[in-house]
Amino acid sequence: MLEMRPRNERGVTKLGWLNSSHTFSFADYYDPEHMGFGQLRAINDDILAPNKGFKSHFHKNMEIITLVSKGWLEYKDNLGNLSTISSGDVQRISAGTGIIHCEKNPSLSSSSRFLQIWILPNKTNFTPEYEKKTFKSENFLNKLCLIVSPDAKNGSLRIYQDVCIYQSYLQSEKFVHYHMRPSRKLWLQIIQGAVEANSLYLKQGDGLSISKEAGLLRIKGSEDKNIFVIIDLPSR
Repeated sequence: MLEMRPRNERGVTKLGWLNSSHTFSFADYYDPEHMGFGQLRAINDDILAPNKGFKSHFHKNMEIITLVSKGWLEYKDNLGNLSTISSGDVQRISAGTGIIHCEKNPSLSSSSRFLQIWILPNKTNFTPEYEKKTFKSENFLNKLCLIVSPDAKNGSLRIYQDVCIYQSYLQSEKFVHYHMRPSRKLWLQIIQGAVEANSLYLKQGDGLSISKEAGLLRIKGSEDKNIFVIIDLPSR
């Protein structure tokens, strides 16, 4: 079964300094029809105004993946981690027993845009962890690059869940294939541009859930630069 989650049906938070679109119920946005997808609990598409950000806040027992599509994002936590992430970087927080962190757009003139993916871990109350990795652009270009996995395979970042995340920068008319299995479910999220996924047309912000399917998922680029992620999850 393939089911679209249109971008204009997502929940929205507008605070002046932050514009956020929520694929699933999050914060003040509640939709009982969209509470998550398996272990996937949040996909937030955030736009931060210049020199603005999230003040120090607490997370516990959650895997949080951050991907920046425009500008930069400064990160700081109570573990002593301090970093700046931009396009090509992947940031992983395994919150465990608890982590306090803040995030800020360091630019004084341009907004930043980033995707945050929240995943329930398969264990709880472990020592919090932070990890960041920069992937070269050729790792993504017209191919699927494994960026997150449960075993850090192929240089990916490790999370505590049986979930793999792939990212791709697909040029116009180029395509990639992904094997669909009934024992797994997939979520396709378009970060930039537009793609055709097995006859379905998806643009920036659109999502596609896939479950109980076998065969190939064929994804074709429709614009000059098309960025997306595939999140591969257990079917249970």
